[in-house]
Amino acid sequence: MINRKSTRVFVLLFLVFMPALVCEAVTSKVTRHRSSRDFLRGDGNDVVIGSRGTIQLGRRAEVLVKEFEDVWSINSIVVNGDKVYVGTSPNGGVYAFSNKGLEKIYSAQPISRPDKDRTADANEPNDANAVRQEKHFANEHIFVMATDVAGRLLVGISGKRCALCRLEGGEIKTIFEPNDANYIFAITVDKSGDIYLGTGPQGKVYRLDSLGKKPELIYDSPDKNILSLVQGPDGFIYAGSDSRGVIYKINPRMKDTSVLYDSEQQEITALLFFGEDLYAAATSANVIGAETKFAAQPPLGGRPEPRPGEEPPGGGDEDSGGGTKLQIANTKEPPAEQTAEQKAVSTRPPKPAQASFIYKVTKDGFVTDVFSEAAVFFCLADGRGELLVGSGNNAQLFAIDPASEEQTIVYGDRQASQLTAVVASGDDVYVGTANPAKLIKLAKVFAREGTYTSELVDAGQPARWGKLQIEADIPRGCNVLAACRSGNVKDVNDASFSKWTEPADVNGPVQLDCPAGRFCQYKLVLRGDAEGRASPIIREVAVADTVPNLSPRVESINVTRMDAPGKAGVFRIGYEVKDDNGDKLIYKIDFRKVGRTGWIEIKDAVETPSFEWDGRTVEDGRYEIRVTASDERSNTPETKLTGSRVSDAVVVDNTGPVIKGHTIAKSGRTVTLKMNVSDELSAIGKVEYTVDSDANWMGVVPDDLVYDTTSEDFTIVADKLAVGQHVIALKLADDVGNTTYKTFDITIEEK
Repeated sequence: MINRKSTRVFVLLFLVFMPALVCEAVTSKVTRHRSSRDFLRGDGNDVVIGSRGTIQLGRRAEVLVKEFEDVWSINSIVVNGDKVYVGTSPNGGVYAFSNKGLEKIYSAQPISRPDKDRTADANEPNDANAVRQEKHFANEHIFVMATDVAGRLLVGISGKRCALCRLEGGEIKTIFEPNDANYIFAITVDKSGDIYLGTGPQGKVYRLDSLGKKPELIYDSPDKNILSLVQGPDGFIYAGSDSRGVIYKINPRMKDTSVLYDSEQQEITALLFFGEDLYAAATSANVIGAETKFAAQPPLGGRPEPRPGEEPPGGGDEDSGGGTKLQIANTKEPPAEQTAEQKAVSTRPPKPAQASFIYKVTKDGFVTDVFSEAAVFFCLADGRGELLVGSGNNAQLFAIDPASEEQTIVYGDRQASQLTAVVASGDDVYVGTANPAKLIKLAKVFAREGTYTSELVDAGQPARWGKLQIEADIPRGCNVLAACRSGNVKDVNDASFSKWTEPADVNGPVQLDCPAGRFCQYKLVLRGDAEGRASPIIREVAVADTVPNLSPRVESINVTRMDAPGKAGVFRIGYEVKDDNGDKLIYKIDFRKVGRTGWIEIKDAVETPSFEWDGRTVEDGRYEIRVTASDERSNTPETKLTGSRVSDAVVVDNTGPVIKGHTIAKSGRTVTLKMNVSDELSAIGKVEYTVDSDANWMGVVPDDLVYDTTSEDFTIVADKLAVGQHVIALKLADDVGNTTYKTFDITIEEK
């Protein structure tokens, strides 16, 4: 479908500046969008975004019916010959669409009642017996339809009336009315023509013969409803339930039933056989208020190897001519982007807390989930090699290739709330929506034109915008155009944004001609070939911006005394610095004593984010530390800039406390020492003493019982001293660990 043969165009990213006019140094940055996570933050119209990070044209969409009378939801679609049958709610309507238009072939009769509250129209006949009638909904629903073995339409009616009907001779005729059911949620017809019904609210499965006769109950489940039915290649009937989310395997002849899989979701809304594998759509009501996109999950690392005979992603021989292949110049990845990429692992991402799932059940009963999304799954269909999943809350149609792990949003309806029905017929796909109800046909060919509008690209500061580049395959007859706009407000709807530039053909780097601003937004217009058989495929978009040189900012300084062994008196000067240009920075460290004006250099051209300063090289006192950051390594002498910050006052104290005054009193064999211990800069931290060089030092508390000031009074009492000479030794320490030793000689005389 896509012409993969292409020539290579090498593109170099460069930005041109005029030194005569611009004197500031600049820092260039390239923002890359290359994953589905990136692209889904933008907005697309008639384009699809793949889970591997691609943008291409979507299928050509044609709204067949944009409005139904008194219809809220299309629940079921059946294509039979040249007609498309539609089953709806809440009036239980069945419609047939063909080249002749839309025809209503069945509708429940609405309830009427007098409208007594409304004043009669002056133009109405003045008849006392004339009463205005107000129409009310019939509360009947067509949840499911199918065709029998003879190709006749089968219709399940639910609500105030529960019946299986068949279209015969242009009329809907009742063929079966279960007396213990209100709803028919599922119909399937086996190879022999037997008809199976899934009903509620008692969760039963019925079988009728090919004529719609001989009804019999083949399974009575403990669940509220049977929501889905399908016959497998093995002849068994598989049923999906409501309330417990169970998949049953039913032998219709023996009426034996086993549980194939018990899911964690409440409802199995759809079942489909894809080859020998069974696929199930499992959902629950608690995902209605929590909607995300598949791109919010981390991308899978790598991709599966293509199947035999399958063309590898990205095309074949790129040098053989026929189209254009655009590539983006290689640039160094910013550290933040490298970190994000490193988080991409080769395992499947964890399951969302609230999500619906598509499960694959192999013929051996092994179950894996192939897709999950925080949205309700309403329907499932075979789209000729891919699974089609209709969902809310944004009325999106997903296409899933289980073999390649590729997932794509094929279609999204901007007006509807849910996509509730889907069926593939030949090359076409028919979808039905709810709130409002519309019937849409998606053709096999691509849309003629589609647009993708990016999220805002944030330069962080008002910036000049450089060139936009794309990595893309552009087949012959296709092209891509780009436009842009800019602003300084993080709101795409703000009126201050510049006007969109004229779209320019992208056949290499395209200059973004929007004004300087902090934010830039780009728009890509994808155009397919005339036949709708080919589409550009965009894999990556790169946008360059340049910010004039800005001064580095020293945001904080933290100076702390080090406690490590061998580091007495040493201070660690730590600093946090930010540079919006990402320049390489060096630092100059200065100091001065508080009260002085001149700065003294400690060290210049420091490259590390911290520095150790030996405070023993200066006298005790209070000092300030200044850190100056310079971006001169990334700029010229004319454009270099600096930024500095001064620390809070730092106390340098390398001297221990001293005894300012003392008295010694003796009474018999007891000695009392009273003293005042003072330190110039630091609080007193600890006082200990020992007598006669005893190895066990004894602590002393201040007379006021609290160590909290630079001057403290202490009382030491040494008793029971023997007659003779004694020595009282003192160890005085301030709160930062400076220590002073002092001794007193004492003599105890005989009485």
